[in-house]
Amino acid sequence: MTGRAFLFLPALLAWAAPAAAADAPALLPRPAHIAVQAGRFDLTAATPLVAAADDGGARNAALRLAEWMAAAGRPLQAPVPRADGPAIRFARTPGLAAEGYRLRIDADGATVSASDDSGLLYGAVTLWQLAGTPGPLPYMTIEDAPRFGWRGVMLDSARHFQSPAFVKHLIDWMAANKLNRLHWHLVDDQGWRIEIRKYPELTGISAWRSPAVAPGAPPLPPTGGFYSQPEIRDIVAYAGARGIVIIPEIEMPGHATAAIRAYPALGMGVPLPEGVWSDWGVFPWLYNSDDATFAFLQDVLDEVMALFPSPWIHLGGDEATKEQWKADPATQARIRALGLADENALQGWFMARIGNYLAGHGRRMIGWDEILEGGVPADAVVMSWRGVDGAVTAARAGHDAILSAAPTLYFDHRQGTGPDEPPGRGAPVTLADVYAFDLAPAALTPDQHRHIMGVQGNLWTEHVRTEARAAWMLFPRAAAVAEIGWSPAGGKDYADFLSRLKPQLARMAPLGLKAADSAFADAPPLAPLARTSRQLESCTGGILLDLEDDYPAQGPRAHFLTDILNPCWIWRGAPLAGAGRISLSVGQIPFNFQIGVDLDKIRFRPPATPDGEFEVRAGGCKGRRIAVLPLAPARDNPGLTRLEAAVAPTRARRTDLCITYTARGVSPMWALDAVALEPR
Repeated sequence: MTGRAFLFLPALLAWAAPAAAADAPALLPRPAHIAVQAGRFDLTAATPLVAAADDGGARNAALRLAEWMAAAGRPLQAPVPRADGPAIRFARTPGLAAEGYRLRIDADGATVSASDDSGLLYGAVTLWQLAGTPGPLPYMTIEDAPRFGWRGVMLDSARHFQSPAFVKHLIDWMAANKLNRLHWHLVDDQGWRIEIRKYPELTGISAWRSPAVAPGAPPLPPTGGFYSQPEIRDIVAYAGARGIVIIPEIEMPGHATAAIRAYPALGMGVPLPEGVWSDWGVFPWLYNSDDATFAFLQDVLDEVMALFPSPWIHLGGDEATKEQWKADPATQARIRALGLADENALQGWFMARIGNYLAGHGRRMIGWDEILEGGVPADAVVMSWRGVDGAVTAARAGHDAILSAAPTLYFDHRQGTGPDEPPGRGAPVTLADVYAFDLAPAALTPDQHRHIMGVQGNLWTEHVRTEARAAWMLFPRAAAVAEIGWSPAGGKDYADFLSRLKPQLARMAPLGLKAADSAFADAPPLAPLARTSRQLESCTGGILLDLEDDYPAQGPRAHFLTDILNPCWIWRGAPLAGAGRISLSVGQIPFNFQIGVDLDKIRFRPPATPDGEFEVRAGGCKGRRIAVLPLAPARDNPGLTRLEAAVAPTRARRTDLCITYTARGVSPMWALDAVALEPR
């Protein structure tokens, strides 16, 4: 199975050309073919909704249409098996493409035809989009089917837990855009979110943690939660009724800290430091390769498969650093006993063993592209996140692949630089970037390209603490994923996409969505004598993050754009002429990052005072120091502190200011909120 959905049968290829853009309705994703004709059909609350009593898919599509129309303030009657005169009808028509549909609006009403349940549902989505505003519907015919069979979104519930109600909202938003795969990241170092009845400590212990705080800051209340098995069954059924398959991810062999925290025998005996599960980054704790650990994982997967009917189970396989395997005598003995070359080969053996277990239960494994490094079962699906190279390698080797490339399809990146942007990865990934993403890697032949199943946008939630922020980070970028995954390859037009996106977002508002407005917002104005950290440049941009303060526990918190490997900011062309003083607004935040050997590369200038000081240099970071601002006043303040100092005279009217701080170590990490120059 390649997952690729071809657009039309030969009989449809000769169908009428698309309507002129001025006449075409504002639908999203853009349908393959639209023909608008003269005449209008008046859709009212009295219009019958018709679906055969013995056709569950047709009735489901009719019910979903009624549900969405009611949310839009245009209620419809309950479905009936037959009706005379004009009506909305759902009918089976053999021969249409998978997930494809035909929608005809004429004097007889609106008729949705499809050969499968998904096509009937997507015809209902299109009709809802057309009828979302009052007024009669123009006569038209739409012939449509998706370009790709996998049009997905990943929700990371392991780092920050979202309520079942939010997950259902997300499913509604996905259905409204014809997205059909919800990859649910339920397990990671920071939390275990799925109830496993055979191993209750997975959620009893590892579903909760206390967030990290800077030394001396007030503690934050514990956070977390998990999904009970009845809640998961309910969510899975809710998604299925809206055409969405949920693919659970159970990480292995890395990202295993939550499991080892609950059951230490699963690891290599290396103790977990207290609170390490509140860190972010790449952790060294891996599952061991004992048979007892495989029995645990198989038990877990048995319960997972009983909850999720998905043909696919995601096993992770990414970022498994091998330090502990290299140091563990039992692991090294296992490598020798199996005749394996090294630890990468052991990971391949590990993943293949679990993949074969899934295959024995009629499921296919999915893994991140690192699984290619050690060898995997022939039917394994590769999710390519480190650019598109993983997908290219996988397709050339005969594996199906999903394009989920960072950074473009990683929605934890900020969408813009405005003041309303929530915290996230610092380098912006705009809506235009997502829309421009190319789903046809040039390195693949047409035959190899058939292995590309589709596209997926991922929301990692290390820095996405609230559900409102999750919605903001997902949409409208997920709508761009829907468009590029569904619509025909040719004819991309970003301005046209935006013109269709605005009414789509208005239609989705009654479904509970408050989407980001970054693509429509004006650029933030720059004050002549002040900058926020978001309006400064990073000196090196190593790991650039927009980090939220750890204070206060309730209410708004500051957040700071900083490079955690080199906290250093540049104000390009700062107007020094006439400046007599400089003020900095600074805060202290925890250094809770697992970055391995990179930690040893972080260097600071030695402090001249016990608490250190911020330093400002003119002409770049090797320039003359023109201001020193001791950190002593900020030492005991968990919030923002304003520091002031005189500016040494300089002849330059404008120059680049470099702002750094001195320290003896990384904790606490000081961050710059804002800088301002004051005249003499």
